[in-house]
Amino acid sequence: MSLAGLPVWAPLSYEGPAGALVRGLKYRGAAGLADAMAAQIAANSPPGLLERPAVLVPVPLHPSRRRSRGYNQAERLAHALARRSGLELRDCLRRTGAATRQVGRGREERLGRPPAGIELSPRGACPSDVLLVDDVATTGATLAACAAALDAAGARWVMAVAFARTPGR
Repeated sequence: MSLAGLPVWAPLSYEGPAGALVRGLKYRGAAGLADAMAAQIAANSPPGLLERPAVLVPVPLHPSRRRSRGYNQAERLAHALARRSGLELRDCLRRTGAATRQVGRGREERLGRPPAGIELSPRGACPSDVLLVDDVATTGATLAACAAALDAAGARWVMAVAFARTPGR
């Protein structure tokens, strides 16, 4: 599937048990769920997706949200996926500007007003082939903002993988 012009793959729909897992990881401090979620991604990924010589890059969390949550759920998921796939992980993106939330925004608002700025971190070099990792793909606005930052830094191939996708996508 393609969201906001970016190829995205997710094994499950964000409803029922999959939605409960995401909410547990994201809002209830159940960071250990990332391994079970990565297992679903690895077991069900299209042939070749995790064999490609790409670098896993987690979608960054705004620093204030990371402080309040204690971790970045996309980073936990990317670490678990790296263990299962053998792919390198590089946390090379960061959020800047005011913290904004996508939760509760409609599709048009998400696409029209993407989250706070995303840029290459000063401590991380940009990989040439990137597999972005996130917990949920909704409209693709956040993933597209990450891809734009990576493209501007010199990435030649970017695709995204998420644990779940919003129904109908």
